[in-house]
Amino acid sequence: MKYKNGIRQVLMPTIIAVTLITGIFLGRNVLPDTSGSKRSGRLFIYPQSNKIETIINLISDDYVDTIDRNDLTEKLIPDILKHLDPHSIYIPAIDMKAATEELEGFFGGIGVQFNIQNDTVLVIRVIPGGPSEKVGLKAGDRIVSVNDSIIVGTKIDSDQVMSKLRGEFGTKVKVGIVRRSVNKILDFEITRGNIPSLSVDVSYMLTNTTGYIKISKITQNSYHEFLVAIAKLKNFGCRNLIVDLRDNSGGALDVSLQICNEFMTKGDLLVYHEGRSSPRSNTYANGLGTCQDMGLTVLIDEFSASASEIIAGAIQDNDRGVIVGRRSFGKGLVQNPYPLPDGSSLRLTIARYYTPSGRFIQKPYQSGIEDYHRDIWDRIEHGEMFEQDSISFDQSLKHLTKNGRVVYGGGGIMPDIFVPRDTSDFTNFYFKIRNLIYTFSVKYADDNRDILQKFTSAQEFDKYLETKKITDQLIKYAEYEGIVIDQNELKRSYRLINTQLKAYIARNIIDDDGFYPIIHQIDEVVKKAISVIESGDAKNILK
Repeated sequence: MKYKNGIRQVLMPTIIAVTLITGIFLGRNVLPDTSGSKRSGRLFIYPQSNKIETIINLISDDYVDTIDRNDLTEKLIPDILKHLDPHSIYIPAIDMKAATEELEGFFGGIGVQFNIQNDTVLVIRVIPGGPSEKVGLKAGDRIVSVNDSIIVGTKIDSDQVMSKLRGEFGTKVKVGIVRRSVNKILDFEITRGNIPSLSVDVSYMLTNTTGYIKISKITQNSYHEFLVAIAKLKNFGCRNLIVDLRDNSGGALDVSLQICNEFMTKGDLLVYHEGRSSPRSNTYANGLGTCQDMGLTVLIDEFSASASEIIAGAIQDNDRGVIVGRRSFGKGLVQNPYPLPDGSSLRLTIARYYTPSGRFIQKPYQSGIEDYHRDIWDRIEHGEMFEQDSISFDQSLKHLTKNGRVVYGGGGIMPDIFVPRDTSDFTNFYFKIRNLIYTFSVKYADDNRDILQKFTSAQEFDKYLETKKITDQLIKYAEYEGIVIDQNELKRSYRLINTQLKAYIARNIIDDDGFYPIIHQIDEVVKKAISVIESGDAKNILK
């Protein structure tokens, strides 16, 4: 009995102490405070697995004002990602449809191109075979209502119009149309279709032997569009090709490699990528490309990025063609999409890609996202757009192409032939009248549509508009709008104004097939590319 009493005497104080501590803990952290306020001590009863989740719980429960927990989370995610790199991004569920359509190359819509002029939605072009053409819409029609909602004279912008006209494939939309030849509003019910968002803007023959293809973005449909363009040019006797990737911000990596493959011989390395959790992966040409014997020149500029840089890098490092233009953007990071349960998505950088010579072309981003996106302006301020000598290279980032030519990594693709921005025709008067050039071109095309629709080529538009002294008409329009004409500056900028005006008018009637052949008359990069590829200089450069 003495033994048992001894144990009780030893354990009893411990039991009492534990009981008291537990009671104090429960009183402070579980039971409500007598003052009616919540205790910050609630932290200790939350699971200890995630600090961020704990903080959100605290804010949700104890913050002085009511907080929308989901809204707070949506704002928090981008803030986290901005501390990684400039291209890891979060896409909210509400924006996923537009982001997906951009990559897929299709969207649900009615199949028209439009322009907003004087608060009126003017149909510029009706896509052949599209939903609008099938019900009878025509170029020159004015859309005044959508689903009984008046949109004329409401200061509506293009994004608002598109949001009303686009929608799920197979759904219906009602539009009210004003047509010049009809004295009443015409009502149409249109069933939305899958409308292609074309990435190959135009393909045509620049000379008897040299063809041109403009690729504005890389979507899942770009490779098919590219093959169609190539077949068309070959039918016209194309032996040399200029591929224009200027202003191409990239897109689908796999599609860019399919386009590369068309030019390469079997076994040529196109690109490789690797990351901390992604082992090195090489992509090689399969030797089945249809353009292996073509002369090739690729055009790039400071807005050529990502997938377009992969194409340019593969062409340059394999000494397959000459790169002409200005230094590209410099994006060498690979993003992988991670769908989230609520329909949103995380596009996380998982690897770096390298050109065949081993170049990592990603420009530095360690100074922060704001400085990263200021890089283009810094290039302008440093004179890079006008003088190649203003560009300095880090010798530690030097690499060699297949034939031993020196190329550099660390910030974009440097062209083999540098062509500065052409500002020789720029004047203060041009900048005053620049917006009117486009406004007047839309008005002129609309007022003269019956005559202009007879023309089917850029050459016909060019010749006709010259006879009409179209720029003189623009100047009278500018005077009517209150712009003072500086004759000396007009003379200096005349070629630029006249060419842009004709190109815009042609675009308003026959789209880019009319625009590019005219605007290329003053495009120094295209002129240089033609000279290089047809003179034989390209072969000397690539030796």
